[in-house]
Amino acid sequence: MSRSPRTRPRLGLQDRLVRLHLLVLCAMTAVLVGVQTAYLYTQARERLGERAITTSRLVARLPFVIQGAEAGGQNPALNARVNALRDAAEADFIVVGNRRGIRLAHPVPERLGQPMEGGDNGEPLAGREAVSVARGSLGVSVRGKVPVWAGGVPGGRVVGVVSTGYLMPQAWHLVAQALLTLAPWFLLALGLGTVGAVWTARRLRAEILNLEPEQIAALVGQHRAVLAALREGVIAVDAQGCVTLASDRAGEALSPGTPTPYHLAAVWPELAALPVARQQNVELTLKGQPVLVNVEPLEGGGFVASFRDRAEALALADELTHARGFVDVLRAQSHEYQNRLHVLSGLLQLGRPQEALRMLSAEIEADAQFRALLRDVQVPRLVALLAGKRERAQELGIDFQVAPESGLSPVWERHADTLFTAVGNLTENAFEALGGRPGTVTVLIGEDPEGAQIEVQDDGPGIEGELAARLFTRGASSKGEGRGYGLAGVAARVAALGGTIRYTRRGGRTVFQVSLPTPVQVASLERA
Repeated sequence: MSRSPRTRPRLGLQDRLVRLHLLVLCAMTAVLVGVQTAYLYTQARERLGERAITTSRLVARLPFVIQGAEAGGQNPALNARVNALRDAAEADFIVVGNRRGIRLAHPVPERLGQPMEGGDNGEPLAGREAVSVARGSLGVSVRGKVPVWAGGVPGGRVVGVVSTGYLMPQAWHLVAQALLTLAPWFLLALGLGTVGAVWTARRLRAEILNLEPEQIAALVGQHRAVLAALREGVIAVDAQGCVTLASDRAGEALSPGTPTPYHLAAVWPELAALPVARQQNVELTLKGQPVLVNVEPLEGGGFVASFRDRAEALALADELTHARGFVDVLRAQSHEYQNRLHVLSGLLQLGRPQEALRMLSAEIEADAQFRALLRDVQVPRLVALLAGKRERAQELGIDFQVAPESGLSPVWERHADTLFTAVGNLTENAFEALGGRPGTVTVLIGEDPEGAQIEVQDDGPGIEGELAARLFTRGASSKGEGRGYGLAGVAARVAALGGTIRYTRRGGRTVFQVSLPTPVQVASLERA
């Protein structure tokens, strides 16, 4: 059975930041050590060169050195005395040569009488002092070379050369000593850098809510997917009024192809002028189209706004209204039939079958009469709604009537949703206007060459004057908070078809009148 290879757990953000910081710090330290080493090496060479040239000057002025150089031959006494001076000067070598570059004094006696090596005698034999780095018989060294003048008089005749040198290991020894003195400071910088890296990593992790980079990337991907899936437009605006984030739908509606950030006032001044406070279902206009906007302020300034097309919102509201209407109808029918079944059951148990039969006949006759009134209304959904409202009215103790002359041709089926919304809302409002008191609600539906007319009447108290002036605006209601959307929705649906809705009082009754143009006129308006 094969085992899958175990994957090593990835380091956390803090560990990765500390490791990266330490790598950078160590690299910088290595670079600094290299630069400092090169500098110290140059300094060491210069110091050794100064010591070498100074020693060579002193030796070149000694009488026995001048005399030996003028003689030009080997002299053991000269070699011994020069080597004693070398020990006193702590040099690696002091070599004295005649004017032909033949060694007269050297730390290794076997090399006396041999030519000086390094190829750097040209300057001193020409009467000029020189400091050089060259390879001699003892190795690479820093040399200070000075001419030996005849009679010790500078500017005269050159009779020899003095070369004092320090081998390169001595230069590196000076560099190592200097670096050792700097080592504690390098270690201190490394330690402080480590502490700073740990502190910075912890602060950064706290700022990003203790999330790892992989978690942040996953959240960003989910965030983008959520924004793309939203049917609403969503934007985030900072404290300076710039759009910093926009969903795909919002970007297409505001400024297609423009990358964020950009100023909100340039693309939607009406929203930019709103006060930054929590607001819901604010009606604004975006490029001539009515939209509903929700605003949520952000901590530290700015806000998030979502918006959707007002027509779509009204369509959803209509669907909910239809669903609620069907539920009410079914509930009313259920209650009413239960009551009738209970009455029939009681009459049969009491041995009164004739009364039960008369009750059934009366119900059947009433249903037949009501259906006869709706015979000319040839929009099935509207007929079903009126039948359900009759059951609802019986449950509430309200006399619900449909005017005998009501009728509607099948061509209105294409606008059944609007008719359903209008009749359903107006009838339910009439029921609520009676406030639980007995009363009458009458519905009249008719059509003529100009279009369709709907009237819903009730003998309730009517609407107060201040409320009547804004009756068809959103939120206008005497029933409390969260109401007042039904009539506004009806008015919007009717206006979308080119129709009108009016409220009036007639003979002590409240009357709502809806007028709709014919479907042919509506179609021509839509094509225009």
